This record gives sequence, structure tokens and C-alpha cells, in this order.
Amino acid sequence: MKRRTFLLGAAAIGTGGLVLGYRAWSDRFEAQAAQLTAGDGGKLIAGWVRIGSDDSVTVYVPHIDMGQGTATALAMMLAEELDADWSKVRPERAPGEKAFANRFLAEGWILQGLKVPRFLDGAVDVGFAEAARFVNLQITGGSTAVRFTGQVGMRIVGAAARSMLVEAAAKRWGVSAAELATADSVVTHAKSGRAARYGELAAAAAELSVPSSPPLKARETYRIIGTSPARFDIPAKVKGAPLYAIDLRLPEMRYAAVMSAPVHGGALQSLDPAPAQAVKGVEQVVKFPHGIGVIARNWWQAQKGLAALKPVFSDGGNGNVSSASLAATQESALGAADGKSMVKLGDAEAALQQPGARIVEATYHVPFLHHAAMEPINATAQVKDGRLTVWGGEQDALGAKMKLVQLSGFAADKVTLHPLPVGGSFGRRVTVTTRHLEQVVELAKAASPNPVQMIWSREEDFAQGTYRPQVASRIRAALGPDGKPTAWSQSFVETPGINEAIGLPYPIPNQSIRAVPVPVHVTQGSWRSVAHTQHGFYTETFIDELAQAAGRDPFEYRRDLLPAGSRQRRVLEIAAEKAGWGKPLPEGRGLGIALVESFGTVVAQVIEASQGRNGVPVVQRVVAAVDCGDVCHPDTATQQVEGAIVMGLGAAIAERITIENGAVRQRNFPDYPISTMASTPPVIEVHFVPSDGAWGGLGEPGMPPVAPALANALFAATGRRARSLPLKLAAAA
Repeated sequence: MKRRTFLLGAAAIGTGGLVLGYRAWSDRFEAQAAQLTAGDGGKLIAGWVRIGSDDSVTVYVPHIDMGQGTATALAMMLAEELDADWSKVRPERAPGEKAFANRFLAEGWILQGLKVPRFLDGAVDVGFAEAARFVNLQITGGSTAVRFTGQVGMRIVGAAARSMLVEAAAKRWGVSAAELATADSVVTHAKSGRAARYGELAAAAAELSVPSSPPLKARETYRIIGTSPARFDIPAKVKGAPLYAIDLRLPEMRYAAVMSAPVHGGALQSLDPAPAQAVKGVEQVVKFPHGIGVIARNWWQAQKGLAALKPVFSDGGNGNVSSASLAATQESALGAADGKSMVKLGDAEAALQQPGARIVEATYHVPFLHHAAMEPINATAQVKDGRLTVWGGEQDALGAKMKLVQLSGFAADKVTLHPLPVGGSFGRRVTVTTRHLEQVVELAKAASPNPVQMIWSREEDFAQGTYRPQVASRIRAALGPDGKPTAWSQSFVETPGINEAIGLPYPIPNQSIRAVPVPVHVTQGSWRSVAHTQHGFYTETFIDELAQAAGRDPFEYRRDLLPAGSRQRRVLEIAAEKAGWGKPLPEGRGLGIALVESFGTVVAQVIEASQGRNGVPVVQRVVAAVDCGDVCHPDTATQQVEGAIVMGLGAAIAERITIENGAVRQRNFPDYPISTMASTPPVIEVHFVPSDGAWGGLGEPGMPPVAPALANALFAATGRRARSLPLKLAAAA
């Protein structure tokens, strides 16, 4: 169990004796929430929705916009249950304050769909509210917005608010609530012909108790969920309106460029600031424990001043580390260490030693990957009148605020973080793995009372990333007389986020899966779909190798391993059917298939590809079948899967971060080729599979099957098996 998960559970249990009603929390936080949202008038109802006297509905969204359409989807889910007039609904980013700690996310993570007895509803709700505040939970990531915040939170908040509005109307008219109906932000009483707008009832409704278990709509009654209204974020982006933190301009603002030790973990040893101070416009040179910053009247002056400096950094004892030496260390560890047991079923080692068993063995490698977001790391901060104010795009706004409190030494009520949309992130801006906040705080103190905008250069952004880990895995399997695996023994280099990624969809009777720790000085962090990308590549490429050893068709082999009637088998079959599996292909092309379940969603992909003349794989078609339970906004859902496929292809084909002399070698996009429009497959099909399964995530599950499906397609086309990424280099080996 992760530390954060444990803390959430412990905090929830510790406060479980309080029964204060649905989503209730202390008077202090209730008052704070009302105060924070009072600027535009109206009444805050059920903690997360404000209804104005003009019938406007404002939904407070505790997630950052990274282009994934979350704000629109969550507003849809709340408006559906509220029976709101969609034309009057708008989302607003929830403040990065404890009153808006995401208790829905806490509840979703811990309970994972577990039903709570009705009489415990209030206790559980209070417990998770306190737990979320305890760990400052307001994070965006893990494909949790729709499946947890939306399903566990916004739908129920909407239903609760609707119930309160109905009760207010019933009291006003002296009738039973059961006689009333709602639609398009109006409560009606058919018997008397009376009607009242939500705006008329909001003030009275806000004084009522919040119901603990409001009934939710059945799927067949949805009017908003399942449609694709225009997203709220698109017009401003199309117009190029200033949205992002890097667009911010404030009066008398200064600019800062920074540089950290090239070798992660290194420290600043010496620095002569004079060359930078001689540059026109430069005002200050600021030293950090691990780097330096230059403040100037504009960013180009700051960057020019920074380039004039010749700082001396230590390498933390890691100056001899390279990608090759790290790979060798990992190979040795996989062969020598027992590791930490993650899965143990039956006796895999005994099954591997059975007489007559056919043994298949392979080792797989994946490189460090950079997030390569279009907007480089940046933040703006101001220390003035005893307060710290920060503007930035952070995936964990509340966690970032509390880190700023710690870094600045100011009290929490003297620190304000204005969360802004992010121009790409994919896990890059998670507070726990970043250093930019400590830099901008020191720069703000130095520039005070002027605000200062710190922007990392593209080169600094590449050199100081929080990369997807370079890791490896070794797998051995035994095949029985029918060609099916009787044993699966796997060891892999341990990485962050492994718990969610471990486990096979195939019911192999004897399994031993172990994690081997191999320390590395390079900063690692969450990358889109976290550890599922590595483990999806390991597992689904190896399953293809087992099919080859058994002399079986890769699709049929997988299908026969999966339980009849399972979600996984149905998704696999639909992907194969839609792709025309088994039909003749043009010469030189092959089909590859892969199946990965992640973040509550099952995805199977079939890729048609060939080996280009220059060694670069050419992808002609990608077909994805997706079972994510309900689909809130079909257009956005499709775009999320398509985007994951395009990003996954770029990573699988050409992307890698390499280490030389302890430092990152890649400095900019010419060294790190990502997917372009020209390299995007001409055909990408996404087929959603109707399901009664729980709501699953969509921002990340489209990524993990990409690399194995492409590697398997290239094997089918060329007969050469790739066991390392990127595939461009594997083809040249």
C-alpha cells in the first residue's frame, strides 16, 4: 500500500465516529468554501455547486486543465443529476484551499467501488473529507477525474442539490416532494400548475440539510451524459487567448532564468556573479543549493546573463553513470536478486522444472522518457506586504500551496496559489517530484516587492526532467502440452506506481512476480499511464513470444487464455474483428495485437505496420477497442484515446533520454523526436464497448497497449523480435 493511500485510509478511519450527513465537514471549512465562492453572488449548495438568482450554475472543479476536457465532463455529470439547463452551466477551477480538498478522490482511491452501508454514509463522508485535507489532496492524474471525482462526487452532489431544491419548493407550496418534477433548472408541480426556477429556490435550498444518499438517475434517462456538447475550454484556445501561466503579465514584473546542476543530485560549489551582473537589464544573481537564477527586466536578458556565468557544480558521485552502465547494473540485479514478491500463485519454480516443459525466456528494456510538454516549466511569484502569491499550472494545486507554505515560512493564510491551465504535463507537474517551486520562492524573495516570472529554457526543461524510469524485466514461462503457459516467473526493476500495474489478465495457474530495487540518481516521476507502459510492453510482447513458441495465432492464443464472457475477452475480440484480423495484408506489413487493463479500463489495440527503409517503423492503421464503463463525452473520450495512441507511438518508435557522464544528453526536440502530424497514422479507429462495468479512466489507458502492439506487428512483418525500446534503434541493432 502506498504511503498516501495509507494516510487517506487512516485519516478516514480516525474521523469515522462523526456522523454529520452527506459530504459534511467542519463549520470552519464550510464557511471558507462559501466565502471563497461568494464573489459572483448566488448560493453554494452541497459544497461544490453555486446557483445564482439568474439560474446560473457554477460547478467547482478540483482538477487542473491539461487539455483533457475534465471541466466539461465533470460539469456534465453534475448538471445531469441536477436536471440543470445546460446553457446556464459553467465550470470554474476550485480554489487551491483545504475547503476544496478532493474528498471524492480520496473515497474513490480507498473504496474502489465498495458499497458502504447506508447508516455509515455520513461517517465515511466526513472521514474522507478530513483525510483529503490531511494529505492536501487536490491532484489531477491517474485518470481519476471522471471515474472518481465525477462518479463518486459530482453526480452525487448534483443529485443532492436537486433534492434540496425540490424540498425547498415543497416547503414553499406546502406539498409533498414526491409530487414535484424537475427539468431545465425548473421545479414544477403538475397538480397545481406551479413552477419555480432554481434561482428562486437557491437561497432557501442552501439552508437545508444535505441528503446523505440521494438517488441517481438510471442510464436510460440521461439527457446530457453520453452527448458531446462544445467544450468550455476550446474557444479561448482556438483564439489564442492568454490562458497559461507562461502568458501571465503583471505590472513591474521581473523575469528569471535558472540553471541546476547537470548531474541530478549535484550541488553548486562556486560561482562568480560578475559576468551576469555586467549584462544589460540584469538586476540580481540568486544562488540555490543545487543551482542559480538570474533576475532581469526581461527573460532574454536573464538568459543572456545566465549564459555568461561559469558555475562549478559537483556531480554527487554519479559522474561515471551512463545509460549503458545502468542497463548492465539492472541486468545483473535481475539475475542475482530475489526481490520483493508482488504476486505469488501456486509454485512457478516447480512448474518450470517439470519434465517436458517447454521454457521460453526473454529480457526487455525500456529507456528513460521525458514528458516533452509544449509549455516549459514556469511559475510567477510575488512576495509583498507579508504575503506570498504564486501563479502556476500545478497538477496538485493544494499540495503545491502547502509546499509553498513550507518553503516560504509564511502561514497558510498568507500564501495564495492561483492555479492556471497547463500547456501539457502528463505527470510532469506533480509537486512531489519537482524543484521549480523552491526556486521561484527564493527568486520572489529576492525580487520583492516586484513579481518575478521564472521560465526554464527548453534545454533546462530537458536536462532537469522527472523522467519515466529506464528499467528492465526478465520473464520465464513454461508451456504445457497444449501450448498454454503453466508457469510465469518474472522479475522487474522496481519503479514508482508499480502496485497498480502488476498482474496478468490471463489466469496462469503458477505465477511468481518480483520487484528488484536498483537505485538511480536520475530524478524519476509519473509519466502518462505510469508503470503500465513498461509492464504492458513486457507482458504483451512476451505473450506474443509464447504464442510463437506454441505455433499459435497471437489473437487466438490470447482469446483462448482469457475466461469466456470476461470483459477482457470481449474487448480483445472486438478489436480483432474491427481490424479485420486474419485478412490478407499487402506484402511487408504485419498486424500486432495487445491487451492491457489500466485505471479501471480495458483496452485492446491492433496495429498494422511495416518496417521503413530507414529503419523507422511505419504505422498504417491503429484500431482500439475500449471498455471504460459509461462514456460521458464521446468526442472527448475518443480524443483522449487517440491522443494516447499518437503519444505512445512517438515514445515506442523514437523517444529516449540517455545518460552520459551522469547527465542527460538530450537538450531539445532535435535530440528527442516526438510524434508529428506527418508521422501520425492515416487511420486511427476507437470503438467503445458497451458495458455495465464501473466507470474507468480514459486519459491514460490508451497508452500501454501501443508499444507491444507495434512491436508485435513489426515481428509479424519482418520476423525480427524487438525486446527493447525505442523500436527505431531495435531495428537497427
